[in-house]
Amino acid sequence: MAKTYRTQAIILKRINVNEADRLITVFSKDYGKQKLIAKGIRKITSRKKGHLELFTLVKLLVVKGKNLDLITEAETVANFPQLRQNLNRVRIAYLLAELIDKLTAENQEQEAVYQLLLDNLTLLNSQEASPDLILNFEKRLLELLGFGLPQTISRQTLETHIISITEKPLNSKKIK
Repeated sequence: MAKTYRTQAIILKRINVNEADRLITVFSKDYGKQKLIAKGIRKITSRKKGHLELFTLVKLLVVKGKNLDLITEAETVANFPQLRQNLNRVRIAYLLAELIDKLTAENQEQEAVYQLLLDNLTLLNSQEASPDLILNFEKRLLELLGFGLPQTISRQTLETHIISITEKPLNSKKIK
């Protein structure tokens, strides 16, 4: 297996580690959910810093590591600027990213889930989010991942069903 690989991914989550590094959770078409390390990204001189923002579609060059793979290059493909100008759209994007993060396993290729996330971020970027966007996303995601759906489908029953799967409440639901 190659020591380096290229992939296109969406940034789901970022956690600061050590003095200048960041643990980045991405979801890619080829590898599914991955936790990658970005060394020195919090330094002022970092060239990767602007490319590894939440909800950004990026091309990555990654080097395999002992524990975590290392991001060596990052290039923005789409950063969804309209999404970032509206607090409600950002809240919805956080929810979509958290659902993907909590419901998917690491390193399992899931092209349909990647496309679902990309399509919904594109939709959020292009227009006001319809009230059905979250409901439709949750239903489709549960179907794609094989979790099944509750008997009656509403926002409340889907939320309860998701909590029963993850065994934890969603953090983004607290944002109103």
